[in-house]
Amino acid sequence: MKRPLGAQISHMLKDRGVDVIFGIPGVHNQEMYRGIEEAEITHVLARHEQGAGFMADGYARATGKPGVAYVITGPGLCNIMTPMGQAYADSVPMLVMSSCLDESQTMQGQLHQMKDQRGAAETVADWSREAKTAQAAYGLVERAFEDFALSRPRPKHIQVPIAQLEANAEPAPFPNQAALRTKALPPDVAPVVSLLNIARRPLFILGGGARSNAWRQILTQLGAACFTTFAGRGMAGLNYALDFGANLSRPGSADVIGSADLVVAVGAELGEVDLWRETLGHSAHLVRVDIDPNVLSDHHRAGIKLQADGESFANALWAAIDDIKPATCWTREEVAEARRAWRAEIDAERPGIIPVLDALRDTMPAETMIYSDMTQIAYVAKEVWDMAYPYHWHHPTGFGTLGYGLPAGIGGAVARRGKPTAVIAGDYGFHYTMMELGVAVELGLSLPIILWDNDKLKEIEDSMVRGQIAPNSVVAHNPDFCKLAEAFGALSAAPSNLQEMQVAVRAAFDAPVPTLIHVTPDIVK
Repeated sequence: MKRPLGAQISHMLKDRGVDVIFGIPGVHNQEMYRGIEEAEITHVLARHEQGAGFMADGYARATGKPGVAYVITGPGLCNIMTPMGQAYADSVPMLVMSSCLDESQTMQGQLHQMKDQRGAAETVADWSREAKTAQAAYGLVERAFEDFALSRPRPKHIQVPIAQLEANAEPAPFPNQAALRTKALPPDVAPVVSLLNIARRPLFILGGGARSNAWRQILTQLGAACFTTFAGRGMAGLNYALDFGANLSRPGSADVIGSADLVVAVGAELGEVDLWRETLGHSAHLVRVDIDPNVLSDHHRAGIKLQADGESFANALWAAIDDIKPATCWTREEVAEARRAWRAEIDAERPGIIPVLDALRDTMPAETMIYSDMTQIAYVAKEVWDMAYPYHWHHPTGFGTLGYGLPAGIGGAVARRGKPTAVIAGDYGFHYTMMELGVAVELGLSLPIILWDNDKLKEIEDSMVRGQIAPNSVVAHNPDFCKLAEAFGALSAAPSNLQEMQVAVRAAFDAPVPTLIHVTPDIVK
Protein backbone atom coordinates (compact mmCIF):
# COMPACT_ATOMS: atom_id res chain seq x y z
CA MET A 1 0.00 0.00 0.00
CA LYS A 2 1.03 3.60 -0.47
CA ARG A 3 2.57 5.35 2.52
CA PRO A 4 4.61 8.51 2.94
CA LEU A 5 8.07 7.98 1.49
CA GLY A 6 9.72 8.44 4.89
CA ALA A 7 7.86 5.39 6.17
CA GLN A 8 8.63 3.38 3.03
CA ILE A 9 12.36 4.02 3.46
CA SER A 10 12.30 2.49 6.95
CA HIS A 11 10.55 -0.60 5.58
CA MET A 12 13.14 -0.81 2.82
CA LEU A 13 15.95 -0.69 5.37
CA LYS A 14 14.28 -3.43 7.41
CA ASP A 15 14.12 -5.62 4.32
CA ARG A 16 17.88 -5.18 3.97
CA GLY A 17 18.67 -6.32 7.48
CA VAL A 18 18.59 -3.06 9.44
CA ASP A 19 17.24 -3.63 12.95
CA VAL A 20 18.56 -0.58 14.81
CA ILE A 21 18.63 3.10 13.81
CA PHE A 22 20.36 5.80 15.84
CA GLY A 23 19.26 9.40 15.62
CA ILE A 24 17.22 12.38 16.75
CA PRO A 25 13.81 13.31 15.29
CA GLY A 26 12.89 16.85 14.30
CA VAL A 27 10.14 18.61 12.41
CA HIS A 28 12.04 18.20 9.14
CA ASN A 29 12.65 14.45 9.31
CA GLN A 30 9.67 13.30 11.38
CA GLU A 31 8.14 11.46 8.42
CA MET A 32 11.11 9.08 8.53
CA TYR A 33 10.00 8.18 12.05
CA ARG A 34 6.48 7.26 10.95
CA GLY A 35 7.83 4.02 9.54
CA ILE A 36 10.26 2.91 12.24
CA GLU A 37 7.76 1.21 14.55
CA GLU A 38 5.76 -0.15 11.61
CA ALA A 39 8.93 -1.79 10.33
CA GLU A 40 9.75 -3.11 13.83
CA ILE A 41 13.09 -1.32 13.92
CA THR A 42 14.55 -0.26 17.26
CA HIS A 43 15.40 3.42 17.46
CA VAL A 44 18.05 4.67 19.90
CA LEU A 45 17.58 8.32 20.82
CA ALA A 46 20.96 10.05 21.10
CA ARG A 47 21.51 13.28 23.00
CA HIS A 48 23.44 14.85 20.11
CA GLU A 49 23.81 13.89 16.46
CA GLN A 50 27.54 13.42 17.01
CA GLY A 51 26.65 10.74 19.55
CA ALA A 52 24.20 9.16 17.12
CA GLY A 53 26.92 8.91 14.48
CA PHE A 54 29.45 7.38 16.84
CA MET A 55 26.81 4.90 18.05
CA ALA A 56 26.13 3.87 14.46
CA ASP A 57 29.90 3.50 13.98
CA GLY A 58 30.26 1.36 17.10
CA TYR A 59 27.30 -0.79 16.08
CA ALA A 60 28.79 -1.31 12.60
CA ARG A 61 32.19 -2.30 13.98
CA ALA A 62 30.59 -4.79 16.36
CA THR A 63 28.32 -6.43 13.79
CA GLY A 64 29.97 -5.89 10.41
CA LYS A 65 26.60 -4.55 9.22
CA PRO A 66 26.06 -0.92 8.19
CA GLY A 67 25.24 1.42 11.05
CA VAL A 68 22.28 3.67 10.19
CA ALA A 69 21.51 7.15 11.51
CA TYR A 70 18.59 9.54 10.94
CA VAL A 71 19.25 13.28 11.30
CA ILE A 72 17.57 16.55 10.42
CA THR A 73 18.43 19.20 7.87
CA GLY A 74 21.28 21.63 8.52
CA PRO A 75 22.63 21.42 12.09
CA GLY A 76 21.72 17.74 12.42
CA LEU A 77 23.76 16.89 9.35
CA CYS A 78 26.61 19.17 10.45
CA ASN A 79 26.72 17.55 13.88
CA ILE A 80 27.10 14.05 12.45
CA MET A 81 29.84 15.00 10.00
CA THR A 82 32.61 14.34 12.54
CA PRO A 83 31.50 10.71 13.02
CA MET A 84 31.18 10.41 9.24
CA GLY A 85 34.77 11.60 8.87
CA GLN A 86 35.87 9.04 11.44
CA ALA A 87 33.98 6.25 9.68
CA TYR A 88 35.54 7.28 6.36
CA ALA A 89 39.07 7.17 7.78
CA ASP A 90 38.56 3.83 9.53
CA SER A 91 36.58 2.06 6.76
CA VAL A 92 33.32 1.72 8.68
CA PRO A 93 30.02 1.13 6.82
CA MET A 94 27.56 3.86 7.83
CA LEU A 95 24.42 5.14 6.15
CA VAL A 96 23.27 8.62 7.15
CA MET A 97 19.77 9.58 6.05
CA SER A 98 18.76 13.22 6.39
CA SER A 99 16.02 15.54 5.34
CA CYS A 100 16.81 18.60 3.26
CA LEU A 101 15.00 21.74 2.13
CA ASP A 102 12.79 21.48 -0.93
CA GLU A 103 14.34 24.59 -2.47
CA SER A 104 17.32 26.57 -1.23
CA GLN A 105 18.66 28.45 -4.23
CA THR A 106 16.18 31.33 -4.40
CA MET A 107 14.56 31.20 -0.95
CA GLN A 108 16.48 32.58 2.02
CA GLY A 109 15.97 32.56 5.78
CA GLN A 110 14.49 29.07 6.02
CA LEU A 111 14.79 26.94 9.15
CA HIS A 112 18.03 24.89 9.17
CA GLN A 113 19.15 26.32 5.83
CA MET A 114 22.67 25.67 4.51
CA LYS A 115 24.34 26.89 1.35
CA ASP A 116 25.24 23.37 0.19
CA GLN A 117 24.25 20.62 2.58
CA ARG A 118 24.92 17.77 0.17
CA GLY A 119 28.31 19.15 -0.78
CA ALA A 120 29.26 19.57 2.87
CA ALA A 121 28.45 15.94 3.63
CA GLU A 122 30.44 14.73 0.63
CA THR A 123 33.66 16.08 2.15
CA VAL A 124 33.51 13.34 4.82
CA ALA A 125 31.57 10.61 3.01
CA ASP A 126 32.25 8.17 0.20
CA TRP A 127 29.41 9.91 -1.57
CA SER A 128 26.48 12.20 -0.80
CA ARG A 129 23.38 12.32 -3.01
CA GLU A 130 19.93 13.93 -3.02
CA ALA A 131 16.86 11.84 -3.84
CA LYS A 132 14.28 14.07 -5.51
CA THR A 133 11.84 11.21 -6.18
CA ALA A 134 10.82 8.04 -4.39
CA GLN A 135 12.48 5.90 -7.04
CA ALA A 136 15.70 7.86 -6.65
CA ALA A 137 15.60 7.30 -2.87
CA TYR A 138 15.12 3.56 -3.34
CA GLY A 139 17.87 3.40 -5.94
CA LEU A 140 20.34 5.25 -3.71
CA VAL A 141 19.62 3.02 -0.72
CA GLU A 142 20.14 -0.01 -2.95
CA ARG A 143 23.37 1.45 -4.26
CA ALA A 144 24.63 2.14 -0.72
CA PHE A 145 24.14 -1.48 0.34
CA GLU A 146 25.74 -2.76 -2.86
CA ASP A 147 28.73 -0.50 -2.23
CA PHE A 148 29.04 -1.72 1.36
CA ALA A 149 29.22 -5.29 0.06
CA LEU A 150 31.53 -4.75 -2.89
CA SER A 151 34.02 -2.01 -2.06
CA ARG A 152 35.92 -0.53 0.83
CA PRO A 153 33.22 0.18 3.43
CA ARG A 154 32.79 3.88 4.04
CA PRO A 155 29.91 6.21 5.01
CA LYS A 156 27.23 7.24 2.52
CA HIS A 157 24.79 10.14 2.85
CA ILE A 158 21.35 10.35 1.28
CA GLN A 159 19.20 13.43 1.71
CA VAL A 160 15.52 13.62 0.81
CA PRO A 161 13.50 16.84 0.45
CA ILE A 162 10.85 17.31 3.12
CA ALA A 163 7.98 17.38 0.63
CA GLN A 164 9.15 14.06 -0.82
CA LEU A 165 9.34 12.46 2.63
CA GLU A 166 5.74 13.54 3.24
CA ALA A 167 4.37 12.49 -0.16
CA ASN A 168 2.74 9.09 -0.60
CA ALA A 169 4.84 6.57 -2.49
CA GLU A 170 4.61 3.00 -3.65
CA PRO A 171 6.54 0.48 -1.53
CA ALA A 172 10.23 0.03 -2.22
CA PRO A 173 11.19 -2.92 -4.41
CA PHE A 174 12.28 -6.15 -2.77
CA PRO A 175 16.05 -6.53 -2.32
CA ASN A 176 17.98 -7.54 -5.40
CA GLN A 177 20.19 -10.58 -5.49
CA ALA A 178 23.33 -9.40 -3.72
CA ALA A 179 26.25 -8.68 -6.02
CA LEU A 180 29.27 -10.90 -5.60
CA ARG A 181 32.68 -9.42 -4.95
CA THR A 182 35.54 -10.74 -7.06
CA LYS A 183 37.46 -13.21 -4.92
CA ALA A 184 41.09 -14.22 -5.01
CA LEU A 185 41.47 -17.76 -6.37
CA PRO A 186 44.45 -20.13 -6.08
CA PRO A 187 45.81 -19.13 -9.53
CA ASP A 188 45.80 -15.48 -8.43
CA VAL A 189 48.14 -16.16 -5.53
CA ALA A 190 50.59 -18.24 -7.57
CA PRO A 191 53.20 -15.41 -7.77
CA VAL A 192 53.01 -15.00 -3.98
CA VAL A 193 53.38 -18.75 -3.50
CA SER A 194 56.50 -18.70 -5.69
CA LEU A 195 58.05 -15.94 -3.58
CA LEU A 196 57.14 -17.68 -0.34
CA ASN A 197 58.87 -20.82 -1.55
CA ILE A 198 62.22 -19.06 -1.77
CA ALA A 199 61.80 -16.75 1.23
CA ARG A 200 63.60 -17.63 4.44
CA ARG A 201 62.33 -14.64 6.43
CA PRO A 202 58.81 -13.89 5.14
CA LEU A 203 56.95 -11.18 7.05
CA PHE A 204 53.20 -10.52 6.93
CA ILE A 205 51.59 -7.22 7.90
CA LEU A 206 47.93 -7.81 8.72
CA GLY A 207 45.59 -4.84 8.74
CA GLY A 208 41.93 -4.39 9.49
CA GLY A 209 41.05 -5.65 6.02
CA ALA A 210 42.80 -9.01 6.48
CA ARG A 211 39.52 -10.50 7.81
CA SER A 212 40.12 -14.23 8.16
CA ASN A 213 40.24 -16.75 10.98
CA ALA A 214 42.90 -18.70 9.10
CA TRP A 215 45.88 -16.43 9.65
CA ARG A 216 47.19 -18.23 12.73
CA GLN A 217 47.36 -21.54 10.84
CA ILE A 218 48.82 -19.89 7.74
CA LEU A 219 51.57 -18.11 9.66
CA THR A 220 52.39 -21.23 11.66
CA GLN A 221 52.56 -23.43 8.57
CA LEU A 222 54.74 -20.91 6.73
CA GLY A 223 57.03 -20.17 9.66
CA ALA A 224 56.33 -16.50 8.94
CA ALA A 225 56.62 -13.56 11.30
CA CYS A 226 53.98 -10.84 11.42
CA PHE A 227 53.11 -7.34 12.47
CA THR A 228 49.56 -6.06 12.77
CA THR A 229 48.21 -2.57 12.39
CA PHE A 230 46.17 -1.23 15.29
CA ALA A 231 43.00 -2.26 13.43
CA GLY A 232 44.43 -5.72 12.74
CA ARG A 233 45.21 -6.63 16.34
CA GLY A 234 44.13 -10.15 17.24
CA MET A 235 44.40 -11.41 13.67
CA ALA A 236 47.16 -13.86 14.67
CA GLY A 237 45.51 -14.70 18.00
CA LEU A 238 47.27 -14.65 21.36
CA ASN A 239 50.83 -15.80 21.98
CA TYR A 240 51.91 -16.55 18.42
CA ALA A 241 55.66 -16.79 18.95
CA LEU A 242 56.61 -14.88 15.80
CA ASP A 243 54.15 -12.00 16.26
CA PHE A 244 55.86 -8.60 16.59
CA GLY A 245 52.49 -7.16 17.60
CA ALA A 246 50.99 -3.78 16.78
CA ASN A 247 54.39 -2.10 16.91
CA LEU A 248 54.74 -0.76 13.37
CA SER A 249 55.02 2.76 14.76
CA ARG A 250 58.11 1.86 16.81
CA PRO A 251 61.20 3.23 15.01
CA GLY A 252 62.94 -0.12 15.40
CA SER A 253 60.24 -1.88 13.39
CA ALA A 254 61.80 -0.48 10.19
CA ASP A 255 64.96 -2.49 10.89
CA VAL A 256 62.94 -5.65 11.46
CA ILE A 257 61.03 -5.11 8.22
CA GLY A 258 64.29 -4.39 6.44
CA SER A 259 65.62 -7.78 7.56
CA ALA A 260 62.75 -9.67 5.91
CA ASP A 261 63.31 -11.18 2.48
CA LEU A 262 59.60 -10.91 1.59
CA VAL A 263 56.90 -8.59 2.95
CA VAL A 264 53.21 -9.31 2.36
CA ALA A 265 50.77 -6.59 3.50
CA VAL A 266 47.13 -7.65 3.59
CA GLY A 267 44.29 -5.17 4.12
CA ALA A 268 46.65 -2.58 5.59
CA GLU A 269 46.67 1.03 4.43
CA LEU A 270 50.20 1.65 5.81
CA GLY A 271 49.40 5.32 6.20
CA GLU A 272 50.83 7.90 8.58
CA VAL A 273 48.83 6.71 11.60
CA ASP A 274 50.08 3.16 11.04
CA LEU A 275 53.79 3.95 10.66
CA TRP A 276 54.51 7.53 11.77
CA ARG A 277 57.32 7.60 9.23
CA GLU A 278 57.59 8.04 5.48
CA THR A 279 58.74 4.56 4.50
CA LEU A 280 57.93 1.04 5.56
CA GLY A 281 61.59 0.05 5.74
CA HIS A 282 61.52 -2.91 3.38
CA SER A 283 64.25 -3.72 0.89
CA ALA A 284 62.83 -7.02 -0.34
CA HIS A 285 59.77 -7.73 -2.52
CA LEU A 286 56.59 -6.09 -1.25
CA VAL A 287 53.22 -7.73 -1.97
CA ARG A 288 50.05 -5.69 -1.38
CA VAL A 289 46.59 -7.24 -1.10
CA ASP A 290 43.71 -4.77 -0.78
CA ILE A 291 40.27 -4.03 -2.18
CA ASP A 292 41.11 -0.33 -2.56
CA PRO A 293 43.07 0.48 -5.75
CA ASN A 294 44.27 3.73 -4.17
CA VAL A 295 46.09 1.71 -1.54
CA LEU A 296 47.65 -0.57 -4.14
CA SER A 297 49.08 2.39 -6.04
CA ASP A 298 50.50 4.32 -3.09
CA HIS A 299 54.08 5.49 -2.50
CA HIS A 300 55.23 2.16 -1.04
CA ARG A 301 55.36 0.88 -4.65
CA ALA A 302 54.58 -2.80 -4.20
CA GLY A 303 56.06 -5.21 -6.72
CA ILE A 304 52.99 -7.47 -6.71
CA LYS A 305 49.51 -6.00 -6.28
CA LEU A 306 46.35 -8.04 -5.87
CA GLN A 307 42.96 -6.35 -5.65
CA ALA A 308 41.06 -8.75 -3.43
CA ASP A 309 39.60 -8.98 0.04
CA GLY A 310 41.76 -10.40 2.79
CA GLU A 311 39.54 -13.37 3.50
CA SER A 312 39.55 -14.76 -0.03
CA PHE A 313 43.31 -14.17 -0.28
CA ALA A 314 43.83 -16.12 2.95
CA ASN A 315 41.61 -18.93 1.70
CA ALA A 316 43.48 -19.14 -1.63
CA LEU A 317 46.82 -19.11 0.16
CA TRP A 318 45.68 -21.85 2.54
CA ALA A 319 44.60 -23.97 -0.42
CA ALA A 320 48.19 -23.82 -1.70
CA ILE A 321 49.87 -24.19 1.69
CA ASP A 322 51.06 -27.76 1.13
CA ASP A 323 53.04 -26.58 -1.90
CA ILE A 324 55.03 -24.03 0.12
CA LYS A 325 58.27 -24.87 1.87
CA PRO A 326 58.21 -23.47 5.44
CA ALA A 327 60.68 -20.74 6.35
CA THR A 328 63.19 -21.32 9.12
CA CYS A 329 65.11 -18.12 9.76
CA TRP A 330 62.87 -16.24 12.21
CA THR A 331 63.45 -17.09 15.87
CA ARG A 332 61.23 -16.73 18.92
CA GLU A 333 64.09 -15.10 20.77
CA GLU A 334 64.55 -12.19 18.36
CA VAL A 335 60.82 -11.49 18.35
CA ALA A 336 60.61 -11.61 22.15
CA GLU A 337 63.67 -9.39 22.53
CA ALA A 338 62.25 -6.78 20.13
CA ARG A 339 58.95 -6.74 21.97
CA ARG A 340 60.66 -6.38 25.36
CA ALA A 341 62.66 -3.42 24.06
CA TRP A 342 59.58 -1.74 22.58
CA ARG A 343 57.58 -2.25 25.77
CA ALA A 344 60.35 -0.54 27.73
CA GLU A 345 60.32 2.36 25.24
CA ILE A 346 56.58 2.75 25.63
CA ASP A 347 56.79 2.67 29.41
CA ALA A 348 59.51 5.35 29.37
CA GLU A 349 57.48 7.58 27.03
CA ARG A 350 54.27 7.41 29.08
CA PRO A 351 55.24 6.06 32.51
CA GLY A 352 52.82 4.45 34.92
CA ILE A 353 50.19 3.39 32.40
CA ILE A 354 51.27 -0.15 31.53
CA PRO A 355 50.58 -1.54 35.06
CA VAL A 356 47.02 -0.19 34.87
CA LEU A 357 46.50 -1.83 31.48
CA ASP A 358 47.98 -5.13 32.65
CA ALA A 359 45.52 -5.15 35.54
CA LEU A 360 42.58 -4.34 33.26
CA ARG A 361 43.58 -7.01 30.73
CA ASP A 362 43.85 -9.64 33.46
CA THR A 363 40.38 -8.70 34.72
CA MET A 364 38.32 -8.39 31.56
CA PRO A 365 37.04 -11.51 29.79
CA ALA A 366 39.08 -12.27 26.68
CA GLU A 367 36.01 -11.75 24.48
CA THR A 368 35.42 -8.19 25.76
CA MET A 369 34.95 -5.67 22.96
CA ILE A 370 36.62 -2.39 23.90
CA TYR A 371 35.95 1.10 22.53
CA SER A 372 38.59 3.70 23.34
CA ASP A 373 38.88 7.45 22.99
CA MET A 374 41.81 9.70 22.12
CA THR A 375 43.71 9.44 25.40
CA GLN A 376 47.18 8.42 26.51
CA ILE A 377 46.01 5.21 28.16
CA ALA A 378 44.53 4.09 24.82
CA TYR A 379 47.67 5.06 22.89
CA VAL A 380 49.70 2.79 25.16
CA ALA A 381 47.11 0.01 25.06
CA LYS A 382 47.14 -0.13 21.27
CA GLU A 383 50.78 -1.18 21.41
CA VAL A 384 50.99 -3.38 24.51
CA TRP A 385 47.55 -5.02 24.85
CA ASP A 386 47.51 -8.15 22.70
CA MET A 387 44.03 -9.22 21.62
CA ALA A 388 42.74 -12.79 21.63
CA TYR A 389 40.23 -12.01 18.86
CA PRO A 390 40.29 -9.64 15.89
CA TYR A 391 37.97 -6.63 15.72
CA HIS A 392 37.55 -6.48 19.49
CA TRP A 393 39.30 -3.13 20.08
CA HIS A 394 37.93 -0.08 18.29
CA HIS A 395 39.66 3.28 18.30
CA PRO A 396 39.23 6.51 16.27
CA THR A 397 42.53 5.90 14.51
CA GLY A 398 42.43 7.86 11.27
CA PHE A 399 40.37 11.00 11.83
CA GLY A 400 41.42 10.97 15.49
CA THR A 401 38.39 12.64 17.00
CA LEU A 402 37.76 13.17 20.69
CA GLY A 403 34.49 11.97 22.18
CA TYR A 404 34.35 8.68 20.30
CA GLY A 405 34.65 6.12 23.09
CA LEU A 406 31.40 6.42 25.07
CA PRO A 407 28.82 6.68 22.25
CA ALA A 408 30.64 4.12 20.09
CA GLY A 409 30.72 1.79 23.08
CA ILE A 410 26.97 2.28 23.50
CA GLY A 411 26.45 1.28 19.86
CA GLY A 412 28.63 -1.77 20.38
CA ALA A 413 26.81 -2.75 23.57
CA VAL A 414 23.44 -2.44 21.80
CA ALA A 415 24.74 -4.86 19.17
CA ARG A 416 26.26 -7.23 21.74
CA ARG A 417 23.57 -7.64 24.39
CA GLY A 418 24.73 -10.33 26.80
CA LYS A 419 28.38 -10.07 25.71
CA PRO A 420 31.03 -8.01 27.53
CA THR A 421 31.66 -4.52 26.15
CA ALA A 422 33.75 -1.78 27.77
CA VAL A 423 34.78 1.84 27.22
CA ILE A 424 38.14 3.46 27.94
CA ALA A 425 38.12 7.27 27.81
CA GLY A 426 40.21 10.20 28.99
CA ASP A 427 38.90 13.01 31.17
CA TYR A 428 39.00 15.70 28.50
CA GLY A 429 37.56 13.62 25.66
CA PHE A 430 34.76 12.44 27.95
CA HIS A 431 33.50 16.03 28.09
CA TYR A 432 32.68 15.91 24.37
CA THR A 433 29.96 13.27 24.59
CA MET A 434 29.36 12.59 28.28
CA MET A 435 25.66 13.44 27.88
CA GLU A 436 25.27 10.12 26.03
CA LEU A 437 25.65 8.45 29.42
CA GLY A 438 21.93 9.07 29.73
CA VAL A 439 21.34 6.82 26.71
CA ALA A 440 23.34 3.99 28.27
CA VAL A 441 21.27 4.32 31.46
CA GLU A 442 17.99 4.37 29.52
CA LEU A 443 18.99 1.18 27.70
CA GLY A 444 20.14 -0.58 30.87
CA LEU A 445 23.58 -1.39 29.47
CA SER A 446 26.06 -3.29 31.65
CA LEU A 447 28.88 -1.11 30.41
CA PRO A 448 32.10 -0.48 32.37
CA ILE A 449 33.46 2.99 31.53
CA ILE A 450 37.08 3.30 32.62
CA LEU A 451 37.75 7.04 32.85
CA TRP A 452 41.48 7.84 32.88
CA ASP A 453 41.74 11.21 34.60
CA ASN A 454 45.16 12.88 34.57
CA ASP A 455 43.43 16.23 35.01
CA LYS A 456 44.75 17.73 31.78
CA LEU A 457 45.42 17.29 28.07
CA LYS A 458 48.58 15.39 28.98
CA GLU A 459 49.47 14.27 25.44
CA ILE A 460 49.30 17.86 24.21
CA GLU A 461 51.25 19.14 27.20
CA ASP A 462 54.00 16.59 26.52
CA SER A 463 54.08 17.57 22.85
CA MET A 464 54.35 21.26 23.69
CA VAL A 465 57.21 20.59 26.09
CA ARG A 466 59.04 18.57 23.42
CA GLY A 467 58.56 21.48 21.03
CA GLN A 468 59.87 23.94 23.65
CA ILE A 469 56.48 25.64 23.85
CA ALA A 470 55.19 26.75 27.22
CA PRO A 471 52.16 24.51 27.91
CA ASN A 472 49.10 26.67 27.40
CA SER A 473 45.41 25.81 27.77
CA VAL A 474 46.03 22.16 28.59
CA VAL A 475 44.18 22.15 31.93
CA ALA A 476 40.39 22.30 32.15
CA HIS A 477 38.16 22.25 35.21
CA ASN A 478 36.71 18.76 35.64
CA PRO A 479 33.46 17.94 37.42
CA ASP A 480 33.18 15.28 40.09
CA PHE A 481 32.83 12.51 37.52
CA CYS A 482 31.40 9.99 39.98
CA LYS A 483 28.65 12.37 41.10
CA LEU A 484 28.00 13.23 37.46
CA ALA A 485 27.53 9.57 36.59
CA GLU A 486 25.20 9.06 39.54
CA ALA A 487 23.17 12.11 38.49
CA PHE A 488 22.49 10.34 35.20
CA GLY A 489 21.44 7.20 37.07
CA ALA A 490 24.64 5.27 36.47
CA LEU A 491 26.83 3.62 39.08
CA SER A 492 30.32 4.83 39.92
CA ALA A 493 33.52 3.74 41.59
CA ALA A 494 36.75 5.51 42.51
CA PRO A 495 39.28 2.75 43.25
CA SER A 496 42.41 3.71 45.18
CA ASN A 497 44.53 0.78 43.98
CA LEU A 498 44.68 -1.72 41.13
CA GLN A 499 42.97 -4.48 43.11
CA GLU A 500 39.98 -2.24 43.86
CA MET A 501 39.85 -1.29 40.21
CA GLN A 502 39.69 -4.95 39.18
CA VAL A 503 36.83 -5.58 41.62
CA ALA A 504 34.92 -2.59 40.25
CA VAL A 505 35.41 -3.69 36.64
CA ARG A 506 34.20 -7.24 37.33
CA ALA A 507 31.11 -5.91 39.10
CA ALA A 508 30.39 -3.46 36.27
CA PHE A 509 29.94 -6.27 33.73
CA ASP A 510 27.02 -7.59 35.81
CA ALA A 511 25.46 -4.27 36.84
CA PRO A 512 21.99 -3.32 35.52
CA VAL A 513 23.25 0.09 34.36
CA PRO A 514 26.62 1.47 33.21
CA THR A 515 29.36 2.02 35.77
CA LEU A 516 31.84 4.88 35.57
CA ILE A 517 35.16 3.80 37.09
CA HIS A 518 37.27 6.86 37.85
CA VAL A 519 40.99 6.07 37.63
CA THR A 520 43.85 8.52 38.20
CA PRO A 521 47.63 8.04 37.78
CA ASP A 522 47.88 7.83 41.59
CA ILE A 523 46.39 4.36 41.42
CA VAL A 524 49.85 2.86 40.81
CA LYS A 525 51.64 4.81 43.55
